[in-house]
Amino acid sequence: MLHEEICRGEAQVGNGGSAHHQNGAHKRPRLEDVAARVGLSTASVSLVLRGVPGPSERTRQRVLKAAADLGYQVDRTASTLASRRSRLLGVMVDIHRPFHAELVEHLHTAAEEVGYDLVLSTQTRTRDEHTAVETLLAFRSEALILLGPTAPADTLATLDNKAPVIAVGRRISDAALDVVRTADDDGVGQLVDHLVGLGHREIVYVDGGKGVIATDRRRGYRTAMRRHGLDDHIRILHGDHTEAAGERAARKLLEGDSLPTAVLTYNDPSAIGVLAALARAGVSVPGEVSVAGYDDDALSRLSCFNLTTVSQNAEEQARHAVTAAVERLDQDRTEPREVVLAPRLVVRGTTAAPA
Repeated sequence: MLHEEICRGEAQVGNGGSAHHQNGAHKRPRLEDVAARVGLSTASVSLVLRGVPGPSERTRQRVLKAAADLGYQVDRTASTLASRRSRLLGVMVDIHRPFHAELVEHLHTAAEEVGYDLVLSTQTRTRDEHTAVETLLAFRSEALILLGPTAPADTLATLDNKAPVIAVGRRISDAALDVVRTADDDGVGQLVDHLVGLGHREIVYVDGGKGVIATDRRRGYRTAMRRHGLDDHIRILHGDHTEAAGERAARKLLEGDSLPTAVLTYNDPSAIGVLAALARAGVSVPGEVSVAGYDDDALSRLSCFNLTTVSQNAEEQARHAVTAAVERLDQDRTEPREVVLAPRLVVRGTTAAPA
């Protein structure tokens, strides 16, 4: 029972404290102590405690229980210095992007399966991409997995000389780098196809601002509209990746003489901003206006939003990114590789035929 273990732990701490005062020393459990407890070699025990694949599940449970009973804690600093390998993958993440959080969760799983761990460094409104990357290098990250990097291609190429760089989510055509992304222009095209198939013609796009990813999605909108002969209906509103941008765009539409029948946005948070502004104005979705986002992040799946969107398959992107890093680090691959995954339309309750 958990409460019994806690009681035992408190008793041991108390006894240890008196022993410390009486004997002048408190012995810290070592790796050898854990190995002796389970009757295995220190090498086998080390594999389990580092999460490296190989030992059976039964062995793993025995080792973890013995380590817990003895109060053994892995000295990561010592083991890192001893091996001269940190086995750490540095991940740069923008904390304002829900899709990045999903990627990180899947990156953790994929990294642990191959005996690596992650170090996270965040971009915020006051902490730029350069600072985030320098922090990852300071923590001896062996490879860098950068989520939606915005730095110029030549800057990323220079960084790749310090540690292998895997750019996730962004097309990089003018530098020899590893890239894992989805075909963003095709994803937005699928949304336009879906809406046109429902009968929409007045389809407005809320842009994502600067950057390669925003450029690709904007191009996807233009191309798809032209493919359907809707050149005269192309309309792009200024925006970015935030809910606030979606709200501003929706207010601009509400101030006009008439509303479009459909609104596409750069990403899901922006679409949620559009939904919020329309709801406050008493405009029904999808009755009067259909709305669609991009990314299929966790918020889009909530029943209160039930947002039509495009899935980038975060789990598959994460696995390809970790595989690319491991190939560079452990298999001496030097040729850059680009993995382009097919996006997938996810139809939910915010799109319907126009009234």
